[in-house]
Amino acid sequence: MVETPSAGLHGSVLDRLGMLITSGALPAGEVLRIEQLEARFAVSRSVIREAIRVLESMGMVRSRRRVGVTVAARPNWNVFDPQIIGWRLEGDGREEQLRSLGELRRGLEPVAAALAARNATPAQCGALTGAVMEMAVHGRSGDLEAYLAADIRFHRTLLEASGNEMMGALSGVVAAVLAGRTHHDLMPAHPEPVAIRWHAEVAQAVQSGDAEDAERAMRDIVEEATRAMLEPG
Repeated sequence: MVETPSAGLHGSVLDRLGMLITSGALPAGEVLRIEQLEARFAVSRSVIREAIRVLESMGMVRSRRRVGVTVAARPNWNVFDPQIIGWRLEGDGREEQLRSLGELRRGLEPVAAALAARNATPAQCGALTGAVMEMAVHGRSGDLEAYLAADIRFHRTLLEASGNEMMGALSGVVAAVLAGRTHHDLMPAHPEPVAIRWHAEVAQAVQSGDAEDAERAMRDIVEEATRAMLEPG
């Protein structure tokens, strides 16, 4: 398929531009010239335009006639976009981003767990238990990528089981946090058994309809994860 190389180029340029903007190397107010970007990245104009289109949809740049493409200030960014979160985790602002995400999770996931105890379907309860079992298996073997996939599935299911569509819509944000922790070496080689136990306690509390226990165990999970990311080692 002819689209594959183009898609690869577009993704590469998008990532590089996103990193330059989130790191401040391309500061707010800077005008981006299409022809200069073509030369800088050695790609076609169509590839640059597609990358700019995506950045504009994220609020990171603005296109205006007779002005061109201008880097937007951070308050205009869609800071919940998982790609922006990923770029920020790659740069010098990682600790600030981790702290912000940890605070968000503290306010979000314990409440979602309590709601899930009231609203989860039998299928969702089964998915939570299954994800915990996979986390236990992969945690013992040290397969962090497989552990990550199960962990993401657990938290996505929990947010969706809350019955609150806005909480469910934030599952991509939580997935980006979990992926960032794994891919930036902020996870131990073998995940903490206590963290897996807390996940199991959440699953059990949700299944039994115990909102208080579900909220408590989820708060323990979030506190431990945030502390581990901000104070590695």
